[in-house]
Amino acid sequence: MTEAVTPPPPAGPFEPPPALPEPTPAERSAGISPSDIRDAAGVTLAVGAAGLLLGLLWVWLAPRVQYVSNGESVFLRDTESEARIGADGTFFLLSLGLGVLSAVAVFLWRRRGGVPLVLGLTVGSVFGALAGWRFGLWLGPSRDLIAAAKEAGKGVPFDAPIQLLAHGALLAWPMAAVAVHLALTAIWSPRDPEHPERLEHPAHPAHPAHPE
Repeated sequence: MTEAVTPPPPAGPFEPPPALPEPTPAERSAGISPSDIRDAAGVTLAVGAAGLLLGLLWVWLAPRVQYVSNGESVFLRDTESEARIGADGTFFLLSLGLGVLSAVAVFLWRRRGGVPLVLGLTVGSVFGALAGWRFGLWLGPSRDLIAAAKEAGKGVPFDAPIQLLAHGALLAWPMAAVAVHLALTAIWSPRDPEHPERLEHPAHPAHPAHPE
């Protein structure tokens, strides 16, 4: 006896999967808004102005090189002194510290990343390092050794002008600031909420399943 076989029902019309929702205006702008640009400009100005603090601390904490005059020429008082290297090291360490502090301050002010904020921090740090260097030179002892020797007198030691021999130390502030800020952002910044409507939709079969 042959079992009757029921033919499968005819396939219905193909239904495409539902369309994804249109992106919001914030998503179209790639996360950059006028407020982000204003924040970046504020960061640039604030961090750059902190360079004055760098120059002040550098002049205050850096070891001094001293000269002495015999009435005709000017000589180093201590030819084996490492004060010149110490001035570079002081500037480098102060720049690192200010780089870390500026990165933490910017992150606590705006607990998120973003290209404008990072660019503002970078530009401000570079300007701050340059401003601190030039401000320290201006605050330090006179760069006119002849006039300083005459003012001090014969055989009386006097401070030499402060110098930054290793100009690579100027990069310590921006490098530290950007590295620390990116690390803080990667670890503690809030994550963007996932849009449930943008989750992957289950595939729509072209034909309904045939009953067994």
